[in-house]
Amino acid sequence: MNNKKGKKGVLLVNLGTPDQPDTPNVRKYLREFLMDGRVIDIPFAQRWMLVNLIIAPFRAPKSAAEYQKLWDERGSPLKYYGEDVRDLLQKELNGDYVVALAMRYQNPSIASGLDELKKAHVSEIIVVPLFPQYASASTGSVADKVMELVRKWQIIPNIRFINQFADDPMFIEVIAQRAKKWMEQHDYDHYLFSYHGLPERQILKGSVGSQCQLGKCCNNYHDKNRYCYRAQCFLTSRLIAESLGIPEDKYTVAFQSRLGKTPWIQPYTDEKLVEFAEKGYKKVLAFSPAFVSDCLETTVEVGETYQEQFLEAGGERWDLVESLNDHPLWIECLKNLVLEKAS
Repeated sequence: MNNKKGKKGVLLVNLGTPDQPDTPNVRKYLREFLMDGRVIDIPFAQRWMLVNLIIAPFRAPKSAAEYQKLWDERGSPLKYYGEDVRDLLQKELNGDYVVALAMRYQNPSIASGLDELKKAHVSEIIVVPLFPQYASASTGSVADKVMELVRKWQIIPNIRFINQFADDPMFIEVIAQRAKKWMEQHDYDHYLFSYHGLPERQILKGSVGSQCQLGKCCNNYHDKNRYCYRAQCFLTSRLIAESLGIPEDKYTVAFQSRLGKTPWIQPYTDEKLVEFAEKGYKKVLAFSPAFVSDCLETTVEVGETYQEQFLEAGGERWDLVESLNDHPLWIECLKNLVLEKAS
């Protein structure tokens, strides 16, 4: 290493998690998360009343109960897998890099992660939002917060962002490897790729011209829709299916976790479960390729809630492919992403 260039910094950023699975901490987390103007993109006054007077007070107790299902002896999987990935990536990148972990909401904060890199006197910072598919409410929000904080520094180093890795071959391969163990044990009637949803208006805001129709336009991926979240989700699903030899008519792409009464991107996962039962699908293998760590949306929502709904509708078996977590190939994937961006 040329010491004159100094070490490079890597900031891994995931969404976030409450500090504890109780109502006060969950309420605090929800308020910070949902008050982000990129998450709920309505005027501030309306957003403040919606979040602080309706959503946080009434949703926090229910969400806390869900988080309690997720919590284990190490705490929140999203946080401790993040810590594991940080440490493993640090070993892979050796002394040329300093790797820090942050959460967009709650702890460890982006401010603390950036401060750690600043104190290490890094020559540049590579920000890796841990969201495979770009969305303004996730990746865009991370970039927004990083720039808000760094612009106050006297000396601003070179900063690079990895905006998406939805079609990265190694990312696809990790998921495929996770799925193969299930497919070797069971014959599934159908496969579901369930992604976190977004309001349709957010997709339309990012549309290039009249490209986005929220329909079959997402089946093709090209320059004009490369940052369309929905198109990226279809792309990731298509590549995983091809890797596993799953025919097009045997898998479905759908979206979960919608909030409020405004239209969110479709099809909706919960509605597809009913359709699966009507079509006679008895065994389904589910994927959650929008998340790199086990979390509330994967383990509880897809792994438990959707399983219960599917079985109640007449299904017989529902399995969930684990998230990437600390898989060795996932660490190698991150290493390659960083080295490519740093070159």
